[in-house]
Order: sequence, then structure tokens, then C-alpha cells
Amino acid sequence: MSNRREFLKQMGAGALGLTALSNLPLDLFASSKGKYFFDISLAQWSLHRTLFGKQMDNLDFAETAAKKYGIFAVEYVNQFFKDKANDQTYLKEMLKRSKDNGVKNVLIMIDGEGSLGAPDDAERKTAVENHYKWVEAAKFLGCHAIRVNAAGKGSEEEVKSAAVDGLGTLSEFAAKHKINVIVENHGGMSSDGQWLSAVLKQVGKKNCGSLPDFGNFYEYDRYQGVTDLMPFAKGVSAKTHDFDNDGNESQIDYLRMMQIVKDAGYKGYVGIEYEGSKLSEDEGIKKTKQLLDKVGASLS
Repeated sequence: MSNRREFLKQMGAGALGLTALSNLPLDLFASSKGKYFFDISLAQWSLHRTLFGKQMDNLDFAETAAKKYGIFAVEYVNQFFKDKANDQTYLKEMLKRSKDNGVKNVLIMIDGEGSLGAPDDAERKTAVENHYKWVEAAKFLGCHAIRVNAAGKGSEEEVKSAAVDGLGTLSEFAAKHKINVIVENHGGMSSDGQWLSAVLKQVGKKNCGSLPDFGNFYEYDRYQGVTDLMPFAKGVSAKTHDFDNDGNESQIDYLRMMQIVKDAGYKGYVGIEYEGSKLSEDEGIKKTKQLLDKVGASLS
């Protein structure tokens, strides 16, 4: 094993491609903590069917991540505790559950609170203020960030101008709580890496960054998109949908993608976000973790 690892280092990850990567056994590395240039977290959306189907409660997520998957950092989704942002008793229980299992609360993904890039001033102001409670909840839970969307209806320039204002205002509020506001490429204009990076550059605040998602670029080249967004990255979303017989993501060259992440100097969390339907959520999470483990080993 040590000879193979040394060989990988000498060859250089960028030249290996998927062929060499596929030769590594999927179960070669059991744990990622402290081994790679990144740490692995688990995005709650990976279990969205289980949660929506009432087969798991939000309060059990941290324990599940730790005990079932050996992952000790989690990314929550506000949809699964939508009415609890101001419920201190509930948030205390969430925090207790995570601490009891040695789990770090990384961030909360926020949806359904309005368009931060709405050109209408009143609509945008309401959306910004709707996010305040989630900033406070994230702070209480010990998270470093909330993930938001740069969405709006209008021309590219109209939404860009509005998003710069909305994100800037929200980031000013979040800075008082030492919370980052990070934007995912999450459909619409935000899935254009050039557009979103221009928005973030214009916002120009230290606590306003990006959460590049490997799978949400659609018509925009995914590798270019991640390259565009990595200079602003305060999180990374390792999206997977399906896997080939060697355990590689069938549509994403993970070695190439994670080389881009590494070259940007990123050293934070990479969140597993399995969104496929061919495998169970359980198997999808495990295969994504195994893939990140072997890619992490090859790039170390």
C-alpha cells in the first residue's frame, strides 16, 4: 500500500485521470479525518427521501452521521426544521445531540426564504430579513456559515445588481454574528460560474463567499465553474448521482475536480451530497465517501 501511495505522489494526481484512480480499492481507507487536505462532512440533503418520508427525524441526523457513516461534521437543511429557527429549546437539543456524538455543525442550507436577488426593493428587503433568524440559529449551533441562493427574476444585470445589494446587506448582519454567507450555484443565473463569481467579487466582503457544487452547472462547464468559484469558496459540495463499476462518479471526474479544489488552496470541508436514485441513500452516501477517501489519498 505504501508503494502504491508513493507511486501516486510521484506520478502527480493531475496526470493520473480516472484509469489509475479506479485501480484503488474502494474500501482501502476507512477514515478521512485529518488525513487529507480537506475534511469530509455530510450534507443532510443526502438523506432527504428518508427525512421527508419520516423514517428519520432531524434531531437524529448528527448521531446517524457519526455512528452509521463515521462522519463527524454535518451540514443541515432548513427544510427539515423550518419552524424551529427561533425555538431555543429545539436548537439546544440539536446542539446537545451533535456534541454528544462528537459532531461539528458546519452550516445550514437555507431555502424558501425569498429571493436575495429580487430587483424589487421591498421583496429583496423581506428576503434579507427572513434570513436573519437563520444567521442567529447558525451561530447558536456553532456553524460557520449559512448557505443561500442568489436568485431573482429579471435580466442578468438587474439580478446581479440586486444580488450584490441583498448579499451585501445580509453579510453585514451576519458579520456581527461571525457567520459567513455562502452562495451555491443552485440553478438559474447562479449556475453560470462567471456570473456568480462576478457577483461575489462585487459584494467584496470577507464573510461572503461561495459553495461550489460539482453537479449544479448544467449548460456551463462544471470544471470551469468550480475554477471560477473556488477563489471565493468557504465550502465545497461533492455532488454525486451515479457510479461506474470502479466506484467513480459516472459523469464527474472527481480526481480532476478535487485537483481544482486543492490547487485553489482550499483546506475546509467537502460535503457529501448524494442526490441519485439508482442506489439507496445509504449506499450512495457510502460510495461517495469511499470515492472522496481514495481521491483524498491520491492527492495527499
